Formats: sequence, structure tokens, C-alpha cells
Amino acid sequence: MSSQTPFQQKYASYKRRLHRNVLVFVVVLFSLIALMGWAEHEGLSRNLIGPIFLFSTVMLYALIGVAGRTTNADEYYVAGRRIPAFYNGMATAADWMSAASFISLAGALYLQGFSGSGGQAGGLAYVMGWTGGFCLVALLIAPHLRAMNLYTLPDFFSQRYGGRWPRLLAAWSAILCSFTYVVAQIYGIGLIASRLTGVQFEIGILLGLGGVLLCSFLGGMRAITWTQVAQYIILLLAFLLPVSWLAYKQLGTPWAPIAYSAQLSKISVLEQQLISDPAELEVRQEFLRRADAYKQKLVNVGVSLQEERFKLDQKVRDLKSQNADFSLIAKARRELQALPKNELAAKEIWQRAMIENYERAKPLGGMPAHGTAFQGDPQGTAEEQALFNQSRLNFVALIFCLMAGTAGLPHLLTRFYTVPNESEARLSVAWSLLFIAILYLSAPALAVLVKFEVMNNLVGSQFADLPSWLAQWSRVDSALVEVSDINLDGILQFGELKLGADMVMLASPELAGLPYVISGLVAAGGFAAALSTADGLLLTISNAFVHDMRLGNKNGVETAEGRVILSKFALLAVAMCAALVAAWKPAEILALVSASFSLAASAFFPGMVLGIFWKRASRQAVVLGMLSGLGVTLAYMVLNASSVRLAFGLDATGGMIGGIQPISAGILGVPVGFLAIWLGSWVWPQRPKPADPPVLAPENPFPGL
Repeated sequence: MSSQTPFQQKYASYKRRLHRNVLVFVVVLFSLIALMGWAEHEGLSRNLIGPIFLFSTVMLYALIGVAGRTTNADEYYVAGRRIPAFYNGMATAADWMSAASFISLAGALYLQGFSGSGGQAGGLAYVMGWTGGFCLVALLIAPHLRAMNLYTLPDFFSQRYGGRWPRLLAAWSAILCSFTYVVAQIYGIGLIASRLTGVQFEIGILLGLGGVLLCSFLGGMRAITWTQVAQYIILLLAFLLPVSWLAYKQLGTPWAPIAYSAQLSKISVLEQQLISDPAELEVRQEFLRRADAYKQKLVNVGVSLQEERFKLDQKVRDLKSQNADFSLIAKARRELQALPKNELAAKEIWQRAMIENYERAKPLGGMPAHGTAFQGDPQGTAEEQALFNQSRLNFVALIFCLMAGTAGLPHLLTRFYTVPNESEARLSVAWSLLFIAILYLSAPALAVLVKFEVMNNLVGSQFADLPSWLAQWSRVDSALVEVSDINLDGILQFGELKLGADMVMLASPELAGLPYVISGLVAAGGFAAALSTADGLLLTISNAFVHDMRLGNKNGVETAEGRVILSKFALLAVAMCAALVAAWKPAEILALVSASFSLAASAFFPGMVLGIFWKRASRQAVVLGMLSGLGVTLAYMVLNASSVRLAFGLDATGGMIGGIQPISAGILGVPVGFLAIWLGSWVWPQRPKPADPPVLAPENPFPGL
């Protein structure tokens, strides 16, 4: 006779059905990879492999999304609160492994080393900050929020503090940080879709957007959860295959996280050779000459612009009079058309080019030595000591912002509302950490292995023998790959190759010499990472408009089903707006994501922590804390944005406090928020009132308040 209750028996049967469905998906996925590998071996064109991978994986997600369609509020917002901890951990890991983690993290480690230099925090800060943030979620946040039986993060502020303003401020803050985050994901989607299919970047965004909407539009959190489980399996395979192959190729073992340290000492030797290499010195001198030329142009921008326009116009006329080849004339015309349209644009473009060329005139193209703890020297000159302190401060500041931001990200915390109870929420966090650690331990290894491959095998090649993937990626976006024969010797030097952070991971299979089917799989993995996070973010934003801000109440949308339908259309509108912003390519993926973490940290972290652990925290105080913390963070970001400072003719770093970068502005906003709530709770000591009305929680989880 079974000792299980009927509910336990039903839940066990439900989990067995889930295991079977996931196993079927894994079999289908491996069959697809094997089929594509066989087709490539038989001569299938690379131009078809990418689109087939894109279409096949998106169709798998679409089938899951259609199967999970619902208009039930509990299912749409929190997946019926019946997701097992194991699968919720997998879905959370996929939600977490956004385009920044999958596409850009290894790139940040490649470019910045472990701890960066001066104004750069270093790639290790992202690994430590994001992982530490999950520990904060497990210890401080997730179990308490799950016990309150909520739908969204603004529900916490509504129920804990009462009144209208805490809920509205939380809703608008959720929209702000989630929109910044989702723009980065859609940018990544466009990047991968354009590389897979060969279409323009903007068309790639629209193709990817269709995949996002197929996953999230019909089924909300229920459909998103199961597509994220599928997406995690794909991105896990996509990440581990290239790094394992590179480790096996270079070290004779596929266990990259264990073995890659052997390459660090080799990279240190190669770095010293490159720093003193005569050909590299020639390249650096040329970049210095170009930087000085831009500096000279900036002395009198108007006159310089007129001279440039006159010279190029004269060049076009001379080529025409000489009956030169049409391609040369067309190139000269493109140069003329590419000139800035006015003095303000010229000043911004030339100043940015001057800074970039001065940076590339430094040893190793401006990249820090990979294994150096911090740039500068605490015992050196005043300049070296300042550089050391700035490097260390930015490293710690970014870790803090990522940790506090993780504990305050609305779309991430919503995942812990989908499990049955508090113990499952804790277990879910543990599974999430395991699934994330598998990839986060591999990212530093991939950065080191790719850098060794570039320094040891790619550098020194003849330009005529360079692999085709360099040209293919540069056609997608010139910011991803820049390679040119600066010293005109026909041989690639390290300083002549500039790789963007957003393509180190995506190009790793081609760099490793793997079959193109693995490149398709990696692109599909990056696509899955961006899709999974974009789904959760878009749902968070639409819920903030409809559920948290009560949008539609005045127009008679009162039923739960009607509000779910309204949420779907809000999701569609937000997705189109995010696609429009992403098409402008406002910044690199990692910078946008880091900024969203600072915004989330300053807006939510102080109010949540004090609201859970300090019963005196009051409604007026949390309003003051959210406004002041978020205001300080936003002001610091805007006033120190390079485009803003260049537009006003200000020094690029003159407004920074201690050299703290704008993406780490949360280290200023979070303490201000804590202080404002603490002081405000003494000035306005009234006890918080219950929400109006307490819609979701059946009982007050804060007894005595």
C-alpha cells in the first residue's frame, strides 16, 4: 500500500511524463545534429546548413510554445506553480545564460583578461558577480518571495508596503531595466540570424523576433519554461563542444576547465614576444601616427572637414579624368559619402577614432596581459599606483553591481514563483547554480584556448592564406572583426587583428577547425540563449504594464482571461519597440546587460532586503529610496556616457568618481537607496498598510506589521 498522498502520486506521474518528453526532445536534437553532419559530409552547402539549423530549432520552440498555449492566469504568469526544481533550475539557467553570458563572456575574458585594466573591470568580474548573485538569491530572496504566493516582483512592493506608489515605481523600474536587457538580447538574435542566413542585420532581427513571439506570445510562463528547458540543452551542447575540442586539440584532453591553465604560461611567453617584436612595433607606430592625425584634425574641426571634403572631391575628379577603373572611382565616392555631415558629427567620430587608435598603439593592441592580477603597480610611480587602484576599484564595483542586480532582476525572480513551495525554490536555486557553473567554468577556459590559437597559429599567417570566416564575420558587422595590413608586409600581426567580444564564442568552431555543422550548432546555441532571456524579459515588461500598473482596468478589462489577452498584445508591442532600438546597435551586448544590472540593483535591492528583514521599513521611505537610488544611478550613467560627453566637448573620463565606469553606477545608487530608506523610515515611522486590495496572497506573510 502506497504511503503517498493522492497529490504526491499525481505529481510523481506528472514528473515522469516530463522526463519522457524531455528525453524525446534530446533524441530529436541529436538526430538533427547527426543528420546535418551527414548532409555536410555528402556535400550540402554551408549556405543551407545555417538556415536549416535556425529554422529547425525555432520550429521546435514553436511546437513547445503552441503546446503550452493558455489563457489561464496562473498558467500564464507562473506556469501553474508546479514546475519541478530540476527543470526550473534548467529553465533559470537558460534564462540566465543570456546573449551576454553565451556570446560575450568568453569575449570579455579574451579582450580584458581576468581583471581588466584601468577602466575595464575584467572578465572574471562577470563570472564572480553573476555566480555570487545567485547565492544572494538563494539565501535572501527566493524562499521569502515564493512563500508570499505572488505573480511579479512589483507585487512584493505592493503587498509589503501598501499604497499605489511603491507598486508603480517597481513596475516602471522593471520596465526600464528589463527593456535595456532585452535590447541586448534582440541585438544578439539579429547578429546570429544574419550570420546563419546571410540576410541583413535588420532582417535578422525580425526573423529572430518571430522566434521570440512564437515561444512567449501564446503560453506565457508555461510555454516559456519548457522552451527554456529545451534551449538550455541546446546551448549546453553548443558551448561545450568547441571548448572541449580546442582543449583536446591543444592539450590532449577534453576537460578544458581542468587543463587550460597549462596554456596560461605559454600565453605569457607569447605576449612578451609580441610586445618586443619589430613588426608589432611598426604596427603600433602606425596607429600612433593615425591617432596624432585625428588629434590634429580636432584642433579646428570645421577647417579640417572642409579640407577632407575638398581632397576627396578632387580625388574623384582626378580618377575620372584619368579614366581609372570604375571600382577605384566607386571607392573614392564611398569615402566622400562617408565623411561626417557636419562639425558636431565630425568631432564625435574623430575623437572616438583618436581614442581607439591611441588604445591600439599600446602593446598587445591595448589588451592587458591575460594573467595579470591588476594593471599598474601598488609600489610603482604615482601613475602606476593610480592605475592599480582604478583597476581594483572597477573590478570590485562591477562584482557588487552584478551580485545586487541578480538579486533584483524581475524576470529572474519570477522563475521562483513557478515551483510548488519554498523548499523547491531553494532546491531550484541549487540546480540553477550547478547548470550555470558547468558553462561558467568553461568560459575562462575558452577565452584562454582561443587566445592561444590566435597568437600561436593565426598570427604570422600570410594575408592571402587567412581563413574565410574572418571576412564573413566582418561582413555581418565591421565592429566584430577588423583586420588590415597596417605595416604592409603581407603578414598578419597581432595588433592588426581586432576581434569584438560578441564574436569570440561564435567563431570558435571555425577557429578550431571543426565541421561547419558545429558552427551552426553554436549559432543555434547563442540564438537559444538570447531567445530564452528575451522571452522572460518581454513577459516581465508586458506584465508590468497590464498586471502591475493595472492597464486596461478603466476600459473594462476585469476578467483574468481578458488581462492575459491584453498582456499578450502588450508583449507584442514591447517586442517591436525593442527590435527598433536594437537595430540602431546602441552598444555592445555586455555593456547593455551590465547597465541593466546596475539599474535593477539600485531600484529593487534595498527595498527588497529591508522589506524582508526590517519590519520598520515604511512606504514613504521605500518610495524615497527607490527614487534616489535609481536617480543617482541613471544620472551617473547618462552624464558619463561617452556620446554625451563628446557631444558637449567634455573630457571622456572627467565626470567619473574614482574612475568607476558607468556600467557599475549601481555601486553608488544602492548605498544611497539603503540610506534613504533607513532615514525615511525614522522620519515617517507609520506602519505599512496592506495592499489595495491584497489580490494574490491569501495571508499576510509579515505577521505583526
